[in-house]
This record gives sequence, C-alpha cells and structure tokens, in this order.
Amino acid sequence: MILLALQNVQKSFGTNQVLKDVSFTLQEGQRMGLVGVNGCGKSTLMKIIAGLETSDGGTINMQKGLKLGYLAQQGMVSDDKTVLEELESVFDPVVKMEQQLRELEHSMAEATDDPELLRRLGSQYDQLTRTFEKSNGYGWRSTVQGVLAGLGFRKDQQQQKACLLSGGERTRLCLGRMLLTEPDLLLLDEPTNHLDLKSIAWLENYLHHYKGAVLLVSHDRYFMDAVCDRMCELLLGTTETYDGNYTRYIGERAARFEIRMKAWELQQKEIARQEAIIARYRMFNREKSIKAAESREKRLEKMERLERPQDESAIHFRFDCRRRTGEDVMMVEELSKGYNGRTLFEHVKMHIRAGDRIALIGDNGVGKSTLFKCLINEEKPDCGTIRMGAGVDIGYYDQHQAHLHEQKTVLDEVWDDFRRLDQTEVRGALGMFLFTGDDVLMPISTLSGGEKGRVALTKLMLRKDNVLLLDEPTNHLDMDSREVLEGALADFPGTILAISHDRYFINRFAEKVFVLETDGIKEYLGNYDDYFEKINRELPPDGDTQGMTKTAIIKEQKKSRAEQAAAKQRKDALKRMEAAIAKAEGELAELENIMADPETYQDAGKAAEVAKAYQQKKDEIDLLYTQWEELEMQE
Repeated sequence: MILLALQNVQKSFGTNQVLKDVSFTLQEGQRMGLVGVNGCGKSTLMKIIAGLETSDGGTINMQKGLKLGYLAQQGMVSDDKTVLEELESVFDPVVKMEQQLRELEHSMAEATDDPELLRRLGSQYDQLTRTFEKSNGYGWRSTVQGVLAGLGFRKDQQQQKACLLSGGERTRLCLGRMLLTEPDLLLLDEPTNHLDLKSIAWLENYLHHYKGAVLLVSHDRYFMDAVCDRMCELLLGTTETYDGNYTRYIGERAARFEIRMKAWELQQKEIARQEAIIARYRMFNREKSIKAAESREKRLEKMERLERPQDESAIHFRFDCRRRTGEDVMMVEELSKGYNGRTLFEHVKMHIRAGDRIALIGDNGVGKSTLFKCLINEEKPDCGTIRMGAGVDIGYYDQHQAHLHEQKTVLDEVWDDFRRLDQTEVRGALGMFLFTGDDVLMPISTLSGGEKGRVALTKLMLRKDNVLLLDEPTNHLDMDSREVLEGALADFPGTILAISHDRYFINRFAEKVFVLETDGIKEYLGNYDDYFEKINRELPPDGDTQGMTKTAIIKEQKKSRAEQAAAKQRKDALKRMEAAIAKAEGELAELENIMADPETYQDAGKAAEVAKAYQQKKDEIDLLYTQWEELEMQE
C-alpha cells in the first residue's frame, strides 16, 4: 500500500530552482534512502514532505490519517523538562489511562451493591485495559530506558535539564522522543550525526525491526546499506529510484549512466551521418537530390533527441609523498592525558609501522582527537613518550578546520603555504576540489563545513607528507566525494592513521582497527567488519606486537595484507558482478519495451530476432546471478 506519493514537485529560492521534477512513491514498510550531492535540496524536500515548507508546484499525496514523524538536523526541546521527562512525556496519554484505571478500580470496589453499575464499570475497565496494553502501558518505562541507553545517555544525565544539553545531545534526545511516538512514516535527516558507533548500531537494529516506513537522508553509507531497501537519487533537481541498498544503487547507477551515454553517443553519430548525407544531396543541386535531402531533414526534425546524460561534479585528486619513512614510523609508550582531574585515557601504547592503515575508533569523549593533538605536539601528554621514526613527515587533517584563517580568501589560504607554486598551479589544485573562477576569492569565513574541508584537503594533497593523521575526514563530504577520497587513500604509498565513525570508509581503507578506551588501546587486525565480527564472537583483541621479532612482524603484516587483498578482490568482483547484472537488467528492460511495441511485429524477421535476443539476455542474467551467488558464498 502506498503511504506517500510525490508527482512533479518543484521548489525555487529566488532564481535558483532547487527541485525541478521530483517524483517517487513510498510503500508501507519500505525504507528509502535519499541521496545526492551537498546542496541538491534533500533537506528542503524533507521539509516540504513534513509540511514545514511549501512547494512551488506538483502534488504530494499521503495515506489518509498518516502519522508522520520528522527529525531535523537540529532538534528542539523544552526549557523546563529533564532528559527523562522529555521522553516520558510521549507516554502522557498512557499515564492518564493508568490513572483512569485506578479510578475505575476504586469505583468498582464501592459499587458492589449495584450490579448494573458494576457491570457498566467492568465493561469500561475491560475496554480501557485493552487500549492500555496496546499502548505498551506495562512496559513503556523500560522502553524509555532502553532508548536512553541505546542513544548513549548515562544514568546521571537523565535528571539533567534538556535545555542544557549540547547541540548533538539535543538531536539525540529528539531522535529518541520521535522513535517512541512510533509514527507510520519516519523522516530522518542525518540521524547518525552526533551518534557514536554503538549508538548507530543500536539505531540500525531498531529501524530494522521498525514496523513503519522510513525516508532517510544520510551520509553514512554503511548505515544506508544496513537499513535501506530502496534508494532515491536527487540529481540536478530530478529524481531516479533504485531497488536495493546503497551498494546496489552505486553499481546500478554506473550501469544506467553507461547505457544512457552509449545511447546518446550512438544517436549523435546517427545525426552526424544523416547531416552528412543531407549535405551531400544538397551539393548535387538536383531536384531529386534536394527532395531527398528535405525528406531526410523532416525525419531528422521529428527524431526524439536524447539529452546528454549529466552527472554532478565530484572532486578528483590523489595523495603522494616526497620521501619514504623508515620501517618504524611512530612508537608511543604509556601515554596518558586528562583535564581538570578527569582522565581521558592512560597506558596508551602504539607501534605504527610503514604502510600501516589504521582506523582509530572509540566512544565519544574518550579523547581520540586529543590523542592526535598529542601526537602532533599541539597538546602535552600528562606522562608517557612519543618517538617518531626516521624521515617521518606528518600531515594532519583537523575535522574542525581550526588551522584555517577565517579572514583569508581561499586562494590566499593555500598560496600562502605554498609560495613556490605560481597562481595557475594553486588554482589548478583548488579546481580539483571544485573551487573554480571567482570561488577562489571567497573568504574562508563564508564557506560551509564541506567547503572548508575541501580547502584543508587541498593543502594536505600539496604537502605530500608520508604519514597522514586524519580526524573524521569524511565529515561534510557528499557521498561521491567520499568515494574519491577513499580511492585517493587506496593509492597512497605512505602510512595512515584515521579517526572515523564512517564504517563504510573504515572498511575501504583500514587494515587494522585501534579501539581507544580509558585504560589504553585494543588492536584488531582487519577492517571494521572483521573487528565487529570478533567483538560479537567475544574474541580477544589481536594485541600489540611489542614482543614479536621483526621477522614475525613482517610475516604477520604480509599475512594480514594478503587476507585483506583477497577480501578486497572478492568485494571488487562482487561489485563488478552487481554492475554487470544491473547493466544486463537495463538491456532486458529495453528489449521488453521493444517487444511491447506493436510496430515490432510488423516485421516477422525483426520480431524473431528481438525474441531471440530477449531469451539470450534472460539466460545471461541467470548465469550472472549464479556466478554472483558463488562469489557471495565465498564472503
């Protein structure tokens, strides 16, 4: 059953038309992911559906009586309620029902001498009890506690005034409040912002069992893979839908784009051929040839011209290094750090070697960014030692972009650090990150978070350091840009240590996972999925390698990298297979359209050829699915 249907929805801000032709349907129980580059209008569309903004055209139809819940990126809370009261307020009707039940019990106890009154009261009590049970009357308090724990609120925070929470904590609280209302349709705009990995995993599980439908905007591709069963891409103001999760969408999108580009190129060749023939006919300058030219011109004018497939720009760059490091890159022993009597972490030990690709994860507030600042000497540890190896050049990416100068222009911010380059070279580097023309003259203070991130990445690329410390590098980047960043890191010949909550990103680059806890670091070989499997199977950490010989270390590294390479090859093969399936299914759909056209059957030979091609394509798809299943079994 269709819950929500959009048809030709449009929205402009002044002369800027953000939404041109938005059309899609959302079925009951469906979980749709809405994707597109930053600024394409995803949040605007969510607000229009939620009724917070009006569209300029088109229609939005909702199922009658649809209960809708909307989570914005910034949530609102009451000034006078505590964290616990804010969530418990959702169940005010249930509390009122409980009071009514107690009153009915009291009335029935006093009506023992009046059978008719007792019967009526008993009937009311029975009906109200059923409603109370359906409304989770006996279990709502434990449900509230489960949501608070799942979203990372400690017991000591529950009596804190909600208005005193940080922006991220308020958003988490609003998410919890909305989930407890259990609407028929959840509109979630970046719900994983401000959540740590444990809370994100909890939310994934919650939505997996959620009975209602979900429309989701998120930059967390792993989250979308886990939650979504359908994707909608907002591209240049129009929408296109895809079956499956994010990974399936990426493969099918590439296949569709290739098919459209090929069809457009073939049509352009045919147009050019026809125009050349027309030109030749006109050169003969005879009555018969002129008529032939005019006839072809008329057919050419009636031809339905395909538009060139468009794709919104993504950044493109690569990291390189000036020199190689020694085998030992960084040795950390018994490091500790705290503030105002509170210890963030202690007994931290790390031995980072050349070529390591390490993801650093841990709960919010455990001190991951502080650890990085200790490593680059911006902060002094309370105790412990940090030793750098030979030839180490550290490049640091700060998620808050604190090293950028707000008063400078984009061009000056980069050029002042790389005076050996001329302006053309600096502009060329900035162009890789989509800063073109007068964009480079914008002050840093006017840039968005994503634009500041791109400036910082430009500087990092030009530095050519051999060790990269990246603090949440995918924050503020759209999905296409994240894919490009992951490709650049895959080709980087140096060493990487990155803080990230982006599990998809961790899977793409990491060969080790370091978990920072208050009492030190636990090490796990492999990427995020390997780490997650180990903790779910309650396997111990792989441990540090301090006591191993150099030969054993190299052997272990080679083994780990070989396993990672084999796993990557399998995943790449799966992606290629999924893209091939998507392409073949697109070609099958084209053949189905041809078979549905009555004109096809006016030529018996052509009809037979199409039918034969259709069967061959079906056989090809069956074979591809068989091969895909064999690869999937190897995972």
